[in-house]
Amino acid sequence: MTPLKPLDEALADLLTKAVPLHGADTVTTFDADGRVLAQNCVSALQVPPQDNSSMDGYAVRSADVAAAGGVLPVSQRIAAGSAGDSLLPGTAARIFTGAPVPAGADAILMQEDCEALADAVGGDALGQVRINTVPKRGQWIRNAGEDITRGAVVLSAGTRLTPAELGLAASIGLHQLQVARRPRVALFSTGDELVMPGEVPPEQMRPGAIYNSNRFFLRAMLLRLGCEVTDFGIVPDRRDATIDALRTASAAHDLILTSGGVSVGEEDHIKPAVETLGSLDLWQIAMKPGKPFAYGQIPRDGGAAHFMGLPGNPVSSFLTFALLVRPFVLRLQGVVDVAPQSIAARADFNWPKADKRREFLRVRHNAAGGLDLFDNQSSGVLTSAAWGDGVVDNPAGQTIAAGDTVRFVAFSELLS
Repeated sequence: MTPLKPLDEALADLLTKAVPLHGADTVTTFDADGRVLAQNCVSALQVPPQDNSSMDGYAVRSADVAAAGGVLPVSQRIAAGSAGDSLLPGTAARIFTGAPVPAGADAILMQEDCEALADAVGGDALGQVRINTVPKRGQWIRNAGEDITRGAVVLSAGTRLTPAELGLAASIGLHQLQVARRPRVALFSTGDELVMPGEVPPEQMRPGAIYNSNRFFLRAMLLRLGCEVTDFGIVPDRRDATIDALRTASAAHDLILTSGGVSVGEEDHIKPAVETLGSLDLWQIAMKPGKPFAYGQIPRDGGAAHFMGLPGNPVSSFLTFALLVRPFVLRLQGVVDVAPQSIAARADFNWPKADKRREFLRVRHNAAGGLDLFDNQSSGVLTSAAWGDGVVDNPAGQTIAAGDTVRFVAFSELLS
């Protein structure tokens, strides 16, 4: 009997085959959310471009304010987007958030620490200001270049862009970005038992038929990863139909993803069909749920299409996608760090029976800050994934007692 393949070993093998795709797209920075940078973003300027105020208030020379209660004439008014003159000794400048600090000033006083006074003589429309606190040199000043220096690599190739990073790119003047092209993925399901929602109402379902839920969450997860998805629908449980679907899909796609049909039963045609057209490794992964998994390649003009076959049980399909397909697809786009982050958390449940496989238990946080376990951990119970907010990554042979510290991986990490 072939030994079960450890999950980490399977992922490492997959990632060696995930050579980043050739080609890049030029997109506007507005439209780059979720895309992966194909080249470094280098700043042609420093940010901020000059010292500026982080508060509404008054710019002063700290040496001119030796004690609280002193009064200075206001010599100028500086709004954001304008540049003031050099600050005359013994004066203050009215200044607003984001405005450049005038030459000579070395501190900003918040307006809450000052009191605006009318000019006693009436000849100066800007008036005077009483300063009620002694400023420290450099206070409330954002220094030029403290965020970004000229020539710095602000974002590296392989970065998957988030809204914060789009703002960062815009802050250095980039209105367009070079991003990795989207992986083209062919998606289809196998199984004569599958029925699409909307085709047959529940009361008319034939015996043995089930609705095809996998197709919906797999497509959604692929789209979240930036893929272009072609949905080939449900392929009949016939070898000729499976071969035809694989041949057609391989011609114009980088990856073919299927669910179901990767076991070794008489009606599981994926393995012989892929082997007819190319090569395939059928792995038994040491994880629960999600043991059966297949990887292969189907040659085509100019290269080969990757093939990945997931188990048919919905939770098994869901988790093997999250733990194996997701990192693979990200690596195809040039992302280097593809591992989901885990955190330590407290189990508020008991799991007294250890399994020989690494387990992924569906859980969610409770009001006390611990983790509750979904009652039914079967691989066919998709309710557990909708109910939970993550999984406990439980090592093989490990039991869990209430109060134990466990390794928690959020669905937000696995599905983003």
